[in-house]
Amino acid sequence: MALKIVGAGVGRTGTHSLKIALEQLLGGTCHHMIEIFERPDQIEGFTRAFDGEPVDWSALLADFTAMVDFPGSLFWREIAAANPDAPILLSSRPAEDWYRSASNTIFLAFDKVPPELDPWMKAVRRGLHDRFSDDFENKDAMIAAYEKHNAEVRAEVPADRLIDWTPSDGWGPICAALDLPVPAEPFPVTNTTSEFRQMMGIDQPQ
Repeated sequence: MALKIVGAGVGRTGTHSLKIALEQLLGGTCHHMIEIFERPDQIEGFTRAFDGEPVDWSALLADFTAMVDFPGSLFWREIAAANPDAPILLSSRPAEDWYRSASNTIFLAFDKVPPELDPWMKAVRRGLHDRFSDDFENKDAMIAAYEKHNAEVRAEVPADRLIDWTPSDGWGPICAALDLPVPAEPFPVTNTTSEFRQMMGIDQPQ
């Protein structure tokens, strides 16, 4: 099936909350890094992409109704081209807030994965190096990469295709773009810094 939403926002911009929300709105499964770990085909396909090999994006993402988060957002241009009717959802938050959250969660996770996932995380890091930045401890470099990524999405996606979204926007812009009614319940809030660190076995920050 074709994707109904292509997420261009990087990790720690509300992407797990978006996953839950889009699954509620669209049915089916929303692609997100959390889906990768138990799907060998996804690891294989995205590893090929990181290595610069050709990928049939429609086939690789055929089981999903939407895509958000890393690693897909690193290939937002290619995935958008493979799904020309799908709105592009750029999730973002203030750069300082993003870096603080990411440096307390996903940047630490590279050293916390089980051995069997080490090759995958090394592939992700190659992708970040080539398409974003993997200089995790260099705040200025990471924020520059984050701002460059977001600016490129805003510059390249036509206004009538772009959903420029922050977590405080909730359901409204997404439902408007999809021509769906706004659910009565609050927009989901999941995968906080504390929850992520607990899941990964990382000590809580003091």
